[in-house]
Amino acid sequence: MSRGDHASRLNRRELLAGAAAMAALRAAPLAAAAPSVAGGDVGHLLATASHDRLLIKASLREPRAQAPVLRIGRRAFAGVRTDSAGSFWRFDVTGLAADTEYELGLHGERGGRGRAGALLDPWPLRTFPRPDAEVERVRLLVYTCAGGYEGLPEGAPTPGFLSLATRQRLLRRALSFEPRAVIANGDHVYWDQTTAGRGKGIRSVAGAVERAGEFTTDQPVFGGENERVLQRAVGPQIADLYGTMLRSLPVFFLQDDHDYFEGDAADDFVVSFPPEPFMLELGRAAQHLYYPEFLPDAGRPLGLAGTGAPDRAPGASETFGTLRCGKLLELLLWDCRRYLTLKNEVATFVPMEAEHWIARRAAESDARFVVHVPSVPIGWTAGKWGEWYPDVLDDEGRLTTGRAKYLWQPGWLKQHDRILAAASAAPRLPLFLCGDMHSIAEGVVSKSGEHDFSANPVVAALTGPLGTGTGWPSRARGTVAQVAHALVMREEQSCLEENGFSIVDVEPEQVTVRYFRWLPERGEEAIDTLEPFRVSRFPRAGLG
Repeated sequence: MSRGDHASRLNRRELLAGAAAMAALRAAPLAAAAPSVAGGDVGHLLATASHDRLLIKASLREPRAQAPVLRIGRRAFAGVRTDSAGSFWRFDVTGLAADTEYELGLHGERGGRGRAGALLDPWPLRTFPRPDAEVERVRLLVYTCAGGYEGLPEGAPTPGFLSLATRQRLLRRALSFEPRAVIANGDHVYWDQTTAGRGKGIRSVAGAVERAGEFTTDQPVFGGENERVLQRAVGPQIADLYGTMLRSLPVFFLQDDHDYFEGDAADDFVVSFPPEPFMLELGRAAQHLYYPEFLPDAGRPLGLAGTGAPDRAPGASETFGTLRCGKLLELLLWDCRRYLTLKNEVATFVPMEAEHWIARRAAESDARFVVHVPSVPIGWTAGKWGEWYPDVLDDEGRLTTGRAKYLWQPGWLKQHDRILAAASAAPRLPLFLCGDMHSIAEGVVSKSGEHDFSANPVVAALTGPLGTGTGWPSRARGTVAQVAHALVMREEQSCLEENGFSIVDVEPEQVTVRYFRWLPERGEEAIDTLEPFRVSRFPRAGLG
């Protein structure tokens, strides 16, 4: 098929945002669709699921010496304490039936039944179908950059982040479309340490230290003041944002640079990644307390980096995840920050064994779709250091590869090309759902360097930032994100610096991505009636 035929097909997709497509997306009334954010005695609760297991993270408003109990039918699962005081608990529920909705109850003591001992009203949560089950459809909510401490920086004319109430309103609108699961692709926490300026003797974001305190890097994260600082810094960005709003949906939280308490930067006073030991421990601690790791999957090796740590649930992975929904979908999530290397021509974003896993699943999975969710986006660049691409901003404000990017590693682009080549070579649509870039965009990659993907072009989407206030690429970097020079990529939607999210429908013969956009000047009320501004459908056989 010619390039013109590709364009014709994509132009026809843009017409699908008409009445028939909208009828499938019509929202239920908000009051009926949105669970409360508050949870009684529960500060927050986030859960993930596989076909036979649940993993739940919860915080209580008051610490408890005795473990709370999660009840499912006649079975009871005592919580495992994850903090020092007894406010944070993990529940690991095994031996469940596939594709089954369970009623869960959280109680304050082992024998507690009924309302007397309940910490939260009962709620439903469903396991996924077995990996060999036939599934007709699954809908996902996908977004990025939901973090941000409300009201910071202090004294700024424009808030750095949307208010929690606005983010919650956007989430409620997204939830009104009844997704089966939530994919939050990185930047749940913004609390940068060295890269915010402290390494040059400048205080971090105005008001941050006054509100939460300051970390002491030569002391442990848990068991002292650092733990209290961590909770004051992270709690308002995760627990206060989500509360119990997502308690009936499996969530998949992938970490990006800010989740390790650093920004993506390299210069002569700091190189932020791979994370320094203390930054790594902060990132691990935030995940340990607030959101679930990834449950094991038969197609993902238990020996991958970040898997099987003794302080985590058995077999859980902190960095590489799988959402498997029967034989319809295998969605792969990969953290590109924790294990980044600086090895020049052989440098990598993910360890080689993880790259082999990604390539092997693309080639061998029996799912109709294998969808990739990397924490570093495919396709676009804003001239940042820790990108796949060597583009950098020149003195005229243009992105170029004619100037060397400080400490950028050519091995990163080589790994990028190998992964895209493996995805393109598979007998199905190579789709990448990306975050990080604080933008909404869509493009079709036909070439990277000497690698030709035109027989099965790679589709990349930026799914939209939920919480961005002022941190747009054009403000932070001096440019709206652009197509990387290394690529031949046709932008079907150039980068929009707007808040938003995506609803992704996976069906046996196609994936449909619906993009939603909003900015504060359009008014809060507009959120409640948001409809997709763009609808794209991609056939299983790809665009080749």
